[in-house]
Amino acid sequence: MVLDTRQIDDLAVELAKLHPADIIKRAQQEYGADLGISFSGAEDVVLLDMASRTGLPFRVFTLDTGRLHAQTYRFLEDVRKRYDVTIETMTPDAAALEELVTTKGYFSFYEDGHTECCGIRKVEPLKRALAGFRAYVTGQRKDQSPGTRADIPVVQVDSAFSTPEHELVKFNPLANWSSAKVWQYIREHEVPYNPLHDIGFRSIGCEPCTRATNPGEHEREGRWWWEEATKRECGLHIINLGQAES
Repeated sequence: MVLDTRQIDDLAVELAKLHPADIIKRAQQEYGADLGISFSGAEDVVLLDMASRTGLPFRVFTLDTGRLHAQTYRFLEDVRKRYDVTIETMTPDAAALEELVTTKGYFSFYEDGHTECCGIRKVEPLKRALAGFRAYVTGQRKDQSPGTRADIPVVQVDSAFSTPEHELVKFNPLANWSSAKVWQYIREHEVPYNPLHDIGFRSIGCEPCTRATNPGEHEREGRWWWEEATKRECGLHIINLGQAES
């Protein structure tokens, strides 16, 4: 069954009152194997852990940008074995990446912003990944970035990646959870996590664009720290957050 926008809005109100595990279960019941969990290799593993406990079908995909930390790759492998799950891995278009690096070098994002690099390494691969799903699950939280994510609902029509022929529904089960709640779940359920978190990395992306944060800094201070705070989105969610890409 395809839900229209009004039904999705009503569902968002209903699901906002539920525990994230119940939101994921509802998504699995509705979409089955047409539901993908977007796994970035950070605390998104909480979503995978919750989904695996239901016994219901789902799929997992990740974006391998080619610039991830070594610890992230090892973590992805640990998770694959722990949950006995296939992680569908999307990589950048080789020709586009070759042109970018050949013409601008390996670190052009420090000079002209991260939008172009993220577009090639993350946004385009995500478009290809999502073409195979009716719905997907992300680990977005409202407290991750008060300037850009404060109003995200627990479920929405994905206006960034839907097409007239393919409506895509996006679930954000952790939207109303704090970072502390996420880590409470990780500790209580002995969920594996990226070891970079133990040395101050609170938000983990590509190695050149991620740093550890200092006490008192917001977690997003560790991402694209050379840019203005409201620009610290890679393009994967920015349209859904009500911003234009620039």
